Amino acid sequence: MIWLRRILISVAVIVLLGGGGYFLYDNAYTSGESSGYDTGYSEGHETGYLSGEEDGYSEGEVEGYASGMKDGYSEGEQDGYLSGKADGYEEGETAGYIEGEADGYESGYEEGIEDGLGHGYTLRDPTYQEVIAFLSQDKTDENQYDGSSYGVYVCSHYARDVCDNAEQAGFRCAFVEVRYMDSGHAIIAFDTIDEGVVFFEPQNDWAVKPVIDKRFYQCVEPEEGYYYEEPDYDDTIKDILVIW
Repeated sequence: MIWLRRILISVAVIVLLGGGGYFLYDNAYTSGESSGYDTGYSEGHETGYLSGEEDGYSEGEVEGYASGMKDGYSEGEQDGYLSGKADGYEEGETAGYIEGEADGYESGYEEGIEDGLGHGYTLRDPTYQEVIAFLSQDKTDENQYDGSSYGVYVCSHYARDVCDNAEQAGFRCAFVEVRYMDSGHAIIAFDTIDEGVVFFEPQNDWAVKPVIDKRFYQCVEPEEGYYYEEPDYDDTIKDILVIW
């Protein structure tokens, strides 16, 4: 009976040891699993979060920067273009207006002066005595007549110069063409306010009273002691053209 008791005790010990070992193993496994899970989860969560955060931030930063730069450039370019266009238009309009106004004023002023006042002369019809006084001071009659080389200085030149000088003096003077049958002659005339139209020979300042169909040399009124020589051609007046 002793051996049976020993067997039973041995079996009991084995059962107790096996049950206790299983209990300890189960508790240890459960505890180790829980602790390992918690530790692994915590570490994995932290590592994964940090890694994911870093990767996500980096990628998000790149994409966000690129997108923001593109949007900002586009918006800035548009705003800059509109602002620059507005400023340029305003500045160009102002500069163009000022420059155009200055040029227009100058051109308009000069044209207005010329149209309103001519070339700066205010001409009038003189009295007969003013004509005599003017001719006595004018030196055109002292010029040398030169009929060579197609007329270097002939009757038309005398008449032209007296007209120009009279205009300088403020008197209205006419260029007169006396036409003959085959030629002609140039003299001058004034429309005086007291004696009417009077004619003069500009080469010597003698008075002339031209009449159609009368010879010109006979129409000249020389100063006392002088005479107007009869030409060797027919100087019969056929027309008198007065040009003011």
